[in-house]
Amino acid sequence: MIQVKFFASLRERVGKADMLLPATGLTTVLDVWAAATDFDMPANTLVAVNHEYVARDAKVKDGDEVAFFPPVTGG
Repeated sequence: MIQVKFFASLRERVGKADMLLPATGLTTVLDVWAAATDFDMPANTLVAVNHEYVARDAKVKDGDEVAFFPPVTGG
């Protein structure tokens, strides 16, 4: 299983803070996103696998935690 977490506005849009997905067929962060949501990943979304920031094409495996953070703006 892959633990998926959503934060801030992504959590609101998905409608939940976390979920478990079967790892079968999920090989990248983008696969996880597609299995967990029904919309395209917003530009500049930050992604962490096991508490380390990674690229969208990063590999995932059974037992991983994948977290999605919305783009941050500020000044």
